[in-house]
Parts: sequence; C-alpha cells; structure tokens
Amino acid sequence: MVFLHMRMLGFSLLAALVATTTTSRAESAVENRVRDAIKAPDLTVVHLWAPWCSNCQAELKNGGWLKMVKENPKTKFIFVSVWNNGNDGRGMLERFGLVNQPNVTVTADPGPRSGDAKIKEFVGLPLSWIPTTLVYKGGDLRYALSYGEVRFPVLQQFLEDSESEWSHKGEPKLEE
Repeated sequence: MVFLHMRMLGFSLLAALVATTTTSRAESAVENRVRDAIKAPDLTVVHLWAPWCSNCQAELKNGGWLKMVKENPKTKFIFVSVWNNGNDGRGMLERFGLVNQPNVTVTADPGPRSGDAKIKEFVGLPLSWIPTTLVYKGGDLRYALSYGEVRFPVLQQFLEDSESEWSHKGEPKLEE
C-alpha cells in the first residue's frame, strides 16, 4: 500500500513538473480573427511585419506589395504588425497605398516588441523573424516564407500554385 501511495505521489510530482514547464499562451483576439479569415475558400496572405523593420520597409519601398495586392484582387491580404507594442503601422502602409485597397486588412498583435513577453508564435506557427509571409487556402497553409524580404515573383508563383489542383492525373507514371 505504501508503494502505491509513493507511486501516485511520484506521478503527481511528474504531472506538476510537466504542467509548470509547458507554456500555454492564449491566442490574442487578432489571432482568432486571422484564424477565421484563413478558413475562407479563397487565398489569404498573412504578412507579419513591423514598421521599424528595415527588411519590411524595403518590401514596401520597391512597390512589390502594392503591385501584388492590385494584381490579385480575389486574394485577401492581412498585414499584421508584430513586435510593435500593439501599433498597427497603418501610417506607413498608407504611405505606400495599401490601406485603402479593398482586399487589404491592417491589424496588430497587442504584444510588446521585445523581452520574454514578445510573441514567439502566431496562429500556432513559430515566429522568430520578420517579415514572415504565410499563404493559406481553405484553412490550409500552402506556403510559409520566413527568411526576410519576399521575392514578389516567387510569391506570385506560390499564389498561382495554391490555386491549382496539384494533381498529376493523366500524366504517365514512372516505372518502379
């Protein structure tokens, strides 16, 4: 009987240790709205950025985002400012003609820019670098670009590929 109690005590201690070392972060209202948006059957591009980030600024300066938004009117673009103390960066996006586009939404994560409280994931995906660009269709993540400045011809190709069936029906199979 003592052995059984010791075993239960050990299990309880192990469970408590696991519970305290596992971090559980509640998603923000912004993340919940983005999750709802990416479930749409059409393409949705989620762009995580900040106005202070030089790579993010370079993407805006070259006009790539405005061109991308205008050339893909059926695609929703959500610009989520992160690591910016809750500021959405609307002023900078407005300067580059993005705010008034009908397929653009501008929002911000409420979190701080630095420190331990800075978000490290967004909609369940790791966030360690900005800009980060995510392409969704029907709730499925099709592409995740987390390496810095996006190459807009590559992003355009990803959007086109995301609209395809990704099927090889009718093509000859390789011999085994």
